[in-house]
Amino acid sequence: MSEGRRGLGRGLSALLGEVDSAPAQAPGDTSAGSREAPIELVRRNPDQPRRTFREEDLVELSDSIREKGVLQPILVRPAPGAAGEYQIVAGERRWRAAQRAGLKTIPIMVRELDDLAVLEIGIIENVQRADLNAIEEALSYKVLIDKFGQTQELIAQTVGKSRSHVANTLRLLSLPDSVQHYVTSGEMTAGHARAIANVPDPAALAREVIDKGLSVRDAEALARRAPTADGEARAKSSGGRPAKTKDTDTQALEADLSSVLGLDVEIDHRGGTGALTIRYATLEQLDDLCNRLTRGH
Repeated sequence: MSEGRRGLGRGLSALLGEVDSAPAQAPGDTSAGSREAPIELVRRNPDQPRRTFREEDLVELSDSIREKGVLQPILVRPAPGAAGEYQIVAGERRWRAAQRAGLKTIPIMVRELDDLAVLEIGIIENVQRADLNAIEEALSYKVLIDKFGQTQELIAQTVGKSRSHVANTLRLLSLPDSVQHYVTSGEMTAGHARAIANVPDPAALAREVIDKGLSVRDAEALARRAPTADGEARAKSSGGRPAKTKDTDTQALEADLSSVLGLDVEIDHRGGTGALTIRYATLEQLDDLCNRLTRGH
């Protein structure tokens, strides 16, 4: 397993490894391993991080299942408060497609898991497969923080992401509902949303970005020109004079550094000298930046 995905070892990869290596059991056998269960006894998890399932994906998968069956067991746990039933931990898309395909039974792998483990595995599975949109991912992180007291550092380790990625994803939840909907529906990327997150009226700016089909870099430039809360243009300097227009190379470098660091970066380049300004909003972001800059020393 690569270093960048080390967090997956805590949950999903280990469990799916058991699924791959476990011998199949006869129907009705409750011992370890995969077995068949009546599909009506398998229930979705209402706290499943993924809420959006593309219709075309379900149609394609149901056609495959109708022809070849479900090739990988669905990971479940005994359903809380419902004896004899099961709650899906990982594999809801396969379960939905199997229902469409008309299957009466479905292969399952039963594990005793608490609520925290169920949520972590659901997040890991979907993040690994890029199945979550950015808002679903942010809401999942928020549940881990609010309900289970997880820190951004622990979440980052669990899902195999950087702490700045977790922090920047959570920032999307501060956007108006309309902008969050644009991200959920795919009309706008998370990069666009982050670019306009700090302007006074992100909803209006989001609409402009969508209508004009602007790139993330264009959205960042638009956000820099947007008025501040007191009505002053962002492009004005503190002395009231218009700021110099930066060349495209400097703007591109600012955007690249901002993307890597997950923080707002400004470059003031004057001839052969200049200044690099990195802005952070929390001490946690500062700590993460210090760790990045001192890594290996």
